[in-house]
Amino acid sequence: QVQLVESGGGLVQAGGSLRLSCAASGRTLITYIMGWFRQAPGKEREFVAARGWSGGSTSYADSVKGRFTIARDNAKNTVYLQMNSLEPEDTAVYYCAASSRATSLREHAPRQDIYNYWGQGTQVTVSS
Repeated sequence: QVQLVESGGGLVQAGGSLRLSCAASGRTLITYIMGWFRQAPGKEREFVAARGWSGGSTSYADSVKGRFTIARDNAKNTVYLQMNSLEPEDTAVYYCAASSRATSLREHAPRQDIYNYWGQGTQVTVSS
């Protein structure tokens, strides 16, 4: 069993930055793909970014490319989402997820059904 706990959310002005953290416990995630998703009020949850745990491959939604960076620290079993140039449209609850089933980052990263562990979410609010 894997437990994921997000932190780092908060209120920030447009143009500002935040770094979200996702601490994993219960099992080493060396073979897992880690992802970030978000859900804005009244909208469906959507893919943001993903990274292969043991490699450097990454995948990003078009809406965050060039602004967000997903990184991981294997020693700390932690995944980060660095968010720069934030926009009011980035306001959402951000969720961390882990997948032990994904075999292709490019193909599987955006698929929510591939992820078998989820965190509780952290709120990010960007004011204009």
